[in-house]
Amino acid sequence: MMMKFWRENVYAAGFTLLLRLYLGWTWMTAGWHKLTAGFDATGFLKGAVGKPIVDKATNELVYPTFTAFLEHFALPNAKLFNIVIPLGELLIGLGLILGALTLTAAFFGMFMNFMFLFAGTVSTNPWLILLGGIVLAAGTNAGRFGFDFYLMPLLRKLLHRGGNDHHTPNVFKGTKPTAHA
Repeated sequence: MMMKFWRENVYAAGFTLLLRLYLGWTWMTAGWHKLTAGFDATGFLKGAVGKPIVDKATNELVYPTFTAFLEHFALPNAKLFNIVIPLGELLIGLGLILGALTLTAAFFGMFMNFMFLFAGTVSTNPWLILLGGIVLAAGTNAGRFGFDFYLMPLLRKLLHRGGNDHHTPNVFKGTKPTAHA
């Protein structure tokens, strides 16, 4: 019942609009600041590799695979991350503010928040994950008051046009499937 409310109710769409605007502004300003003021992830990456999250009882790495990813891929490619992180933050923010590809923006925002958490930065990440989760739970209703209202039907039409319609089961054509005896 609660999921139906979040996914279909116009008031829930209005509430998620407010969440989107807040989240979007947070992401967009973070990305814009990094793009305009200069951003170098090298120090952050070195700190995350040099002082990873460890279990206090066993002194074992909590996220050994993530630490290895940072050490062997992210750190050697820090110049790439210096572009991808701020640009990603800016695009996530714009997507959420405009309500364009809202669920994609919310997903990648949460993804980046989790990456920052795995690296040991708590900051506002749990709060942003919680709010992003609400936006994701709202599904397409989260973009009802945004460009998704117009964009999603066009994308569905393009996706269905590319398929072979005479082999598509009735459930994908918007009709009820026939009952089998």
